[in-house]
Amino acid sequence: MKQSRPFLPYANEADVRHIGRLCIENRLDRITISGDLDLTADQRGLADARALQQLLNDVVAALESRTLPATLPPPGVNTVANPFGDTA
Repeated sequence: MKQSRPFLPYANEADVRHIGRLCIENRLDRITISGDLDLTADQRGLADARALQQLLNDVVAALESRTLPATLPPPGVNTVANPFGDTA
């Protein structure tokens, strides 16, 4: 499961990786993981497990290299006007 460029945790708001049906999204202050992954007892399962392990090792290393706050506030939510007009 070779990726074209490295996934550098917390480096940008653009990188996305897929392992099985897991979606790993890079953010400046968080990594979002959604979806599901079956780690099957075969070569594909082993490859997926190794890819996930490497990605998580990179995340842990990035976190360990920083001075971290106790917690982050939840991400901001912006409400925008409905571009399609009033649908009520």
